[in-house]
Amino acid sequence: MNNILPKIVVILGPTAAGKSNLAYELAKDIGFEIVNADSLQIYKHLNIGTAKPDKHILSKVPHHLIDTIDPDCDFNAGKYRSLAQSTISRLYKSSKKVLLVGGTYLYVKVLLDGLIEDLQPDAEFRDNLKKEKYLFGNDHIFEKLRKIDPESAKKIEPNDYIRVERALEVYFLTGNKMSDLQTRHAFKKREYDVLKIGLRIDKKLLIQSIENRLNSMLDKGLIDESRDLIGKGYKNQLKPLQSIGYKEIFDYLDGFIDLEKAKKLILRNTRRLAKRQMTWLNKDKEIIWYDFPYDRIKIKDEIKDFYNN
Repeated sequence: MNNILPKIVVILGPTAAGKSNLAYELAKDIGFEIVNADSLQIYKHLNIGTAKPDKHILSKVPHHLIDTIDPDCDFNAGKYRSLAQSTISRLYKSSKKVLLVGGTYLYVKVLLDGLIEDLQPDAEFRDNLKKEKYLFGNDHIFEKLRKIDPESAKKIEPNDYIRVERALEVYFLTGNKMSDLQTRHAFKKREYDVLKIGLRIDKKLLIQSIENRLNSMLDKGLIDESRDLIGKGYKNQLKPLQSIGYKEIFDYLDGFIDLEKAKKLILRNTRRLAKRQMTWLNKDKEIIWYDFPYDRIKIKDEIKDFYNN
C-alpha cells in the first residue's frame, strides 16, 4: 500500500507581488491555514517593515510561524524546516489544508527538498575564516569558494558571508562540494505532495508596487517601530534588523543619511532583491506561473484539481 503524502500548496513570487493578499483570499475561499515562509515575518516585533499581515487578517485566517522568534535569537533555514515540519504534521493530522506563503525561497526549498543535515558547525574553522576575512576582505573569501565550488558560488551573493562560510565549512569538514551534496540530496524522496503557484508581475508595475508599499509602511509608522525595537533593547546590528527597510531607517535615525536618502536606498535595495528572487524562482521548473493581474478563478481551479487527484 502506497503512503499518501500530505498535500501542500505554495505561493511564490518576488517581494510586493501580492502573495499575501492572494493567500488570504484563497484561505477564506478554500479553507486553508497559512504557514509563513518569510524569514523576517517569523520574528516578533518586526511588523510594519516586514509587511506582516495585520490583526484583522490574522483574526480571520489562522496563520502559523508568524511572531514566533525573538529578534536576538539565532535562527536559520534548518531551524525553520524543523518548525515548519512539525506545524504541517499537526495541521495534516487535524485534516487542515496547508498554504505555504512567503518570499524566502531558501526556506521553501529547504522544507521541500531537505538540507545537508547532521553536519555541526566547526568553531575553529569559523574563527580562522573570520580572521582571514578581517585581514583580506569578503572578496578574498568569496574567491576561495569560487575556486573550490564554482557551482555553489553561482548561487550565492558575494557579500552573503554566512552562506559563503557554510559552503566552505562543508567542504572543509567533508571534502565534498556543497553543490555535489545538494545534488545527491535532491534525489531523496519528498515528504510532501506539492503544488507551486508562481506570481509574476511586469517590472514597471512591480516597481510601483514596491514604492506604494514603502509609502504605506512609512505612513503606518516604520520609523517609530524601528525606534521601539531599540527601546526594547535590540541592537540594530542583529541580523533581522540589518534587513532591507530597517537597516536604512536605522542609518537615518543614527544621522548617517537623511530620510530621502533612506527611502531611495530602500527602494533600490528592494528592487534588487526582487530581481534576485525572480532569478532563483525562474530556475524552479515545478512552478506554475500566473501573470498579473492574476486569474483568481484559474488559480482556484488549479488548486481544486490538485486536491481531487
